[in-house]
Amino acid sequence: MLQGIDVSNWQGTVDWAGHAEAGVAFAFAKATEGGDYTDKWFARNWNGMRESWIVCGAYHFARPKGDPIEQARHFLNVIRSAGGLRRGDLIALDLEDDDGLRPERVARHARRWCHHVERHTGVRPFIYTFQAFAHGGNCAGLAEYPLWLASPHSPRGRPPVPRPWRDWTIHQYASSPVDRNVFHGTRQELTRLGFDPR
Repeated sequence: MLQGIDVSNWQGTVDWAGHAEAGVAFAFAKATEGGDYTDKWFARNWNGMRESWIVCGAYHFARPKGDPIEQARHFLNVIRSAGGLRRGDLIALDLEDDDGLRPERVARHARRWCHHVERHTGVRPFIYTFQAFAHGGNCAGLAEYPLWLASPHSPRGRPPVPRPWRDWTIHQYASSPVDRNVFHGTRQELTRLGFDPR
């Protein structure tokens, strides 16, 4: 299984070369949240991953109360200004807050965001979520997207999979001192889920 981490502004400066030497093969960095927030460390993280030959992933923290298309455009603009997508780069939607909305509205927001991003990049985003949130119906209609499941209380690589999914693709199995993930497959299999310039 490939080892990965995920980071946001909470981590501050990340030692990407050190993580790469320690066996980290892929990573996700927070890029945006809602329609106008940009993580101030994103560009530095994006380039740090790239320079360390770590498979690069960017994620957007969904705010379902806002406009999903506006949020998707903001996310893609932030990636573009940090150097853009290259072959194998990954995209994810962090879906863990309902903003007080009903599950069907949360799920519709996520589907619309994913469709926009997929149409403009050719990349099918990962959905990052956790069991209880998915069980509540907030992920309806998202089974076609690969599941990145936060399940720190499960044995590494053996999380219980919530509906609508049948299987997990990335398992976040620990959250301290940094979020740790595993991908069940090879580096080549992972990058196949990412950007293809053709």
